[in-house]
Amino acid sequence: MKHLFRNVLRGSWVQRAVGFLAAEFLRLVWLTNRFSFDPPNVYDIVEPQMPAIFAFWHGQHFMTPFIKTKPTHRAKVLISRHRDGEFNALAAERLGIGTIRGSGDHGAAFHRKGGVGAFKEMVRALDENYNVALTADVPKRSRIAGLGIIMLARESGRPIMPFAMATSRFMRLKNWDRTTINLPFGRGALVGGDIIMVPPDAGAETMEELRAQLEATLNDATRRAYAQIGRPEEAGHG
Repeated sequence: MKHLFRNVLRGSWVQRAVGFLAAEFLRLVWLTNRFSFDPPNVYDIVEPQMPAIFAFWHGQHFMTPFIKTKPTHRAKVLISRHRDGEFNALAAERLGIGTIRGSGDHGAAFHRKGGVGAFKEMVRALDENYNVALTADVPKRSRIAGLGIIMLARESGRPIMPFAMATSRFMRLKNWDRTTINLPFGRGALVGGDIIMVPPDAGAETMEELRAQLEATLNDATRRAYAQIGRPEEAGHG
């Protein structure tokens, strides 16, 4: 029975239906939450530096397609090849975001999970004037930034734009990344963190310093986003 259910979920029509419903639900959430922006002129700051690498925490990712507010904001997002990633990819594409499939893992499984190919595709996308969005976490280790994004910034020469998005109404799952499911009819906040540039000749020590800076910046942006909507994040961990 378990295998039958799994096979049904893998069916292309089921995946398309779930992707469609997820995208339209997220669109409803975006349209029915009143979002504030911190800093208020965040787009004036970011747009001149595009294409950029947009970094956010895993589990806080559902609203991120909506940072793209203009047709000129071309973007692609890195999504895992895991079967759960199919739903995310279909939803993202329906919301106008291109997808790059592969792992952000730069550990032992990097080659096996398609990480090398995905890395090259992200560099190529940035070179072709696409923004690239990806989660910063080391796989299965919530809120621990990996070196992957730092490596991408060094290779591409593009800036890292850390940010967080939160809504006042949400459900939080008790899984490894504390996935937040945003809900409609509330308030929202988009908070941008300090931009990070990685020198092309950055060595191991500099890379580690910038990795730690990215981690701290994302944590600060996330804390500020929840504070702005009157929901201290600690109270929402559930």
